[in-house]
Amino acid sequence: MLADAVMLRGDERAFRELYRRHSAALYQLALRIVGGSEVDAQDVIQETWVRATTRLGQFRWESSLRTWLSGITINLSREVLRRRARRPTTSLDDAPEPSVAPLRVGDRVDLERAIAALPPGSRMVLILHDIEGYTHEEIARRLKVTAGTSKSQLFAARRALRVMLQHRESIPNA
Repeated sequence: MLADAVMLRGDERAFRELYRRHSAALYQLALRIVGGSEVDAQDVIQETWVRATTRLGQFRWESSLRTWLSGITINLSREVLRRRARRPTTSLDDAPEPSVAPLRVGDRVDLERAIAALPPGSRMVLILHDIEGYTHEEIARRLKVTAGTSKSQLFAARRALRVMLQHRESIPNA
C-alpha cells in the first residue's frame, strides 16, 4: 500500500502518488468550506498533508484514507472559519475573500457562489451531506452537533440556495 510505503520507508514517490490521488478533491472540499478563499484553501491543503504525514502512524484503517484525509481537511477548514470569526475586520482590505473563482461559466458558477455565500454552519453541512455524501449521523459526530441540528442546517441551506438561485442577482459576485 502507498500509505504503508510513506509511513514505513518515507517513500517520496509513494507520497507523491497519494498527493496526486487525493489533493484535488480535498482542495475542492476546503475551498467550499472556507467560502471560496483560494488562499485559505491552499493553506488548509498544505497543512492537511503536513498533519497527515506526521500522523500517518496513528491512522487505524477503520475508514478509507480519503475519509481520514477529509476529516483533517474539515477540521483545518473549521479552524480557518473560527479564526475569521474572531478577527475584527477594520477595513475592506482586511476582509476575507468571499468568492469562488469560477472554473466554468453558467449555472455551476452561480451554484458555487451561492454555496460560498451561505453561513458557515449551513455551508459545512450542505457540503458534507449533499456533495461529500456523509450521513447526518456522520456529520453530527464530525462537527460535534446533533443529527437534528445537521438536518435543520441542511434544510436552511437548501432553502437559502433555492432563494439565491431563483434571484441570481442576490448572489454575491466574485
